[in-house]
Parts: sequence; C-alpha cells; structure tokens
Amino acid sequence: MNTFFKSSIGKKLSMALSAIFLMVFLLQHFLINITSVFSESLFNLISHFMGTNPIVQFLLQPILIGGVLFHFIMGFILEIENRKASSVGYVMVDGKKNSTWMSRNMIWSGMVILAFLVLHFIDFWLPEINYKYIEFFPDDPNRYYTELIHKFENPYRVGAYCFAFILLALHLLHGFSSSLKSLGANKIYAHSIKVFAYIYSIGIPLGFCLIAIFHYYSNV
Repeated sequence: MNTFFKSSIGKKLSMALSAIFLMVFLLQHFLINITSVFSESLFNLISHFMGTNPIVQFLLQPILIGGVLFHFIMGFILEIENRKASSVGYVMVDGKKNSTWMSRNMIWSGMVILAFLVLHFIDFWLPEINYKYIEFFPDDPNRYYTELIHKFENPYRVGAYCFAFILLALHLLHGFSSSLKSLGANKIYAHSIKVFAYIYSIGIPLGFCLIAIFHYYSNV
C-alpha cells in the first residue's frame, strides 16, 4: 500500500481524494456564509455551533488544515514530476495544442489560492483563537455576523477576495473533472459530470463573491 501511494498513479489518486475533500468543505463553508445574506440570527446560530463544538474545533479543523497542506504539497510534487517528464529533449510536443491554459497553469493559480487561504486563516482563524484562548473574552453567540460584515467594509479587501475566488473558479474548472477522472468516473456519465463540474466550479466561487459584494454595499 505504501508503495502504491508513492507511485505516479497513487499520487494522482491521493491528490484527487484530497481535492474532493476540500470541495466538500468549500460547499459547506459556502452554505454557512450564504445564510448571512438572508438571516443574521441563523448565521450567528450556525457559526456559534461551529465555533464551539469540540468535534469541529479539535478534530475536523486540524483535519481540514492537514488536507489543505497535503493537497498543495502533493500538487507541487506532481508539477515537478510532470515538468521533469516533459523535459526530454528528443520529444517535441506543443503543450498549448494538447491542453487548456488552466491545466498548464494549475501550479500558479494554486499558489495564489494558497496565499489567499493563509491570509484567510490569519484574518479569521487567528482572531478567533485570540478571542477564545488568549484574551478569554466571554462567550457571545451573536458576535459572528458583525465580525463577518466588518471584513467586507474595505473595497480593496472585497476586490482581492473576489479576485482570489475567480482564480479558484478557474482552478476548479480543470481540477474538478480531473479529480473525478483520476477516481475512475464512469465515461457513461461524462457529460453529466462535466455539467455538474461547471455548475459547481463557477457557482460556488461566484456565490462567495456575491456575498462579499452584498455585505459591502449593505454597509456603504
């Protein structure tokens, strides 16, 4: 088993599994955030549960951070291996004719997205750690909505936030279908998978952008 995951196929499979895991988290994250558009109380309720539940805080959250690190490290490893494999001098192949722009630049979009995730953790996770475990402020189940909309008061922050999600959409457009192929998705359902991948890859990042824009204009 250890040998399998060191092989090229094993690495691609583990990359695909981590991608699917992160896409499930992204959907869950979006479903929570979208409630802030419709109901302040519901958003506070869900956020308070997620922020105080020990299973979420001490089991799922470390797994998520580990999944993010694993996915990006494995992505860099596969990118290096692919570059080495394509650098054989006697093979002349025009990559632009056989692949999309996004598939050739996944490493760059991935690096930007990783930088965004680091800033996102600094922006949201570190203040949360400071609030609960350093300052030991009293528990306030109604603070989450106010903290969220405060993040979207600056138009430059909103612009950077949306730019990162546009890159994420491009990253997902290639990564979603690629992950399912690596997992052996049935060719019979190829068209349905492609449609679903487009809906998810565009719809979820667009939804995050609209949430940020909505809160920005609601507080102008």
